Amino acid sequence: MQLVKNLYNYRELLKSNVKKEIRGKYKGSFLGVLWSFINPLLQVAVYAIVFPYIMRVQTENYLIYLIIGIIPWTFFTTVINQGMVTVRINAGIIKKVYFPREILPISVAVSGLINFLISCIIILLFCIFGGVGVSWHIIFLPLIAIIQFILTLGIAFALSAINVYIKDTEYLITFFINMLFYATPILYEATLFPESIRFILYLNPMTQVVEAYRNIFLYHQLPNLEGFVYLVVISIIILGIGLLIFRKLEKGFAEEV
Repeated sequence: MQLVKNLYNYRELLKSNVKKEIRGKYKGSFLGVLWSFINPLLQVAVYAIVFPYIMRVQTENYLIYLIIGIIPWTFFTTVINQGMVTVRINAGIIKKVYFPREILPISVAVSGLINFLISCIIILLFCIFGGVGVSWHIIFLPLIAIIQFILTLGIAFALSAINVYIKDTEYLITFFINMLFYATPILYEATLFPESIRFILYLNPMTQVVEAYRNIFLYHQLPNLEGFVYLVVISIIILGIGLLIFRKLEKGFAEEV
């Protein structure tokens, strides 16, 4: 409740920080925020060539399958990477002015969510012009996006605080995220794994996230109930742990950054 109260009291600061995050990411570039669309499309273009033709992946509607995986993953990695350094980047403000420090990773996560929802236009266009179409199941998009937001924010809380004290965190997490990408069925179908060990893949929350998006966009069905409940529970737990770590470590931010 204290977090909600702080966010309300400092809502103008939160708004200005979110705007700064959205505008600042591509500040000075010619195409600006259009890179939010171009980056995932370039990734998809590479994977769409390599995997079907070189790796012989035989997934139906593979281009759409890819785009539905890449865009949520971009949301995830962008928030993690920017959130991880947000406290150190704002060291000058932290040393001079008091404000709830939680606003920093929250601003990054909110700006990432907004960019993601805008990027979903790409998914819709691919579905419409790719012949897959759109069904009423799309109404679950905001719910899935909010759950992913909670999951990602929890991780950003923890890493932004830890990174203040352990500077190698950025390099370790970059390596881990690269590994996690291949442990998430973005480029391939989960059914490629033997059924006896497939459950390991589904312990990864991002597997549940990507599968949920594919269900509503590509397969026109409800997210798997068991998997979705697991995702909700694990996301709330990670948010709680992340916030706990952040509040435990924030007392020394001014001295360490």
